[in-house]
Amino acid sequence: MTFLNEVTARFPEAISFAPGRPYEKLFDPDSIAENLAAYRDHLHAQGLDRGQVRTALFQYGRTKGQIHDLIARTVANDEGIHVPADAVVVTVGAQEGMLLVLRALFADPDDVLLVASPCYVGITGAARLLGIPFEPVPETDAGLDVGRVAEAVGRVRAAGRRPRALYVVPDFANPSGASMSVAQRERLLALAAAEGLLVVEDNPYGFFTGVDVRVPTLKALDRDRSVVHIGSFAKTCFPGARLGYVLADQRVVAADGSTSLLADALAQVKSMTTVNTPSLSQAVIGGLLVRSGCRLREANAEGIAFYRRNMALLLAELGRHFPPGSGVRWNTPAGGFFAVLTVPFAADAAALEVSAREFGVLWTPMESFHLDGGGRDRLRLSCSYVDPEELVEGVRRLAAFIGSR
Repeated sequence: MTFLNEVTARFPEAISFAPGRPYEKLFDPDSIAENLAAYRDHLHAQGLDRGQVRTALFQYGRTKGQIHDLIARTVANDEGIHVPADAVVVTVGAQEGMLLVLRALFADPDDVLLVASPCYVGITGAARLLGIPFEPVPETDAGLDVGRVAEAVGRVRAAGRRPRALYVVPDFANPSGASMSVAQRERLLALAAAEGLLVVEDNPYGFFTGVDVRVPTLKALDRDRSVVHIGSFAKTCFPGARLGYVLADQRVVAADGSTSLLADALAQVKSMTTVNTPSLSQAVIGGLLVRSGCRLREANAEGIAFYRRNMALLLAELGRHFPPGSGVRWNTPAGGFFAVLTVPFAADAAALEVSAREFGVLWTPMESFHLDGGGRDRLRLSCSYVDPEELVEGVRRLAAFIGSR
């Protein structure tokens, strides 16, 4: 990430397919004040007087968050996920959610985290930071293969260790863009229940489907409380608010036999890290949820349409510039932000430098996401951050670069 930021800063005129950032023109600065006012009015409508509203907005807040009830209503409306509001932990972005979940779940040195490969670097980075070993599960073009998950579980157990949890992005994964079918999801949940394996579902891109038929999240299909669900408002609402959440409705049994929610264990860890999530960020997002009737899919209709068009345009332009026999191939994600090209050369940092300097186009090498030494001939393209006109020109420049190699 540091390298990509540095390259982007040195070549500001380059068209960038590197960052998985939301499209900025979807944001309206005036909406911040409107959302704050809506949340203030919501608190008054809940019976809080002026002094209590002042405390809610200006003071340290509840460790598990203040807008937990609004989030619970929103995931019920948008995803068919039904958890009690007390099972919601509001976090400083999805990244803190990952850190809290890993710290709470992995207590034994023999506990192992299973991760898809290629994998989002945030989860493997958090695991490294906490000294948690992880086992890669090779991903296919059709998403995470449950048979390979079962093989990884067997390898870990045969080594005398315990497969504690599996991290997966089932919808339009970062970096691959791959998704799991409903049948795969059901098989994964059956395996998790049989093996006592928790599934950590990360769902930042689920809204941005390129088709009208929605696939249920793992948490919506979860009948055994096998899934801990991590969500974020970064892609759907306001990246700068740095607001995410964890849905953790599993029951935890203490040594004395008492039980509590896993969400409470996450809150204990959070109380020793960020203490609480900023009240002002929660107020901005809370106001947006109130204004949307806790239905973010409807509120994101414009963004969903934009990302759908951009992904279709990216795939069409790749087809125009790289006909069959060109030696270049790519996957065709059904939505999300990312597609992956396979090229007949090493798509590494040195190649990216040439691409930026001589051809004015940026992309992300895939080798950093692979945990098994793969990905050297693959590059990730993000279509989320560019105007359509820039996207067309960017693919033209990319084709010129690839042709030069």
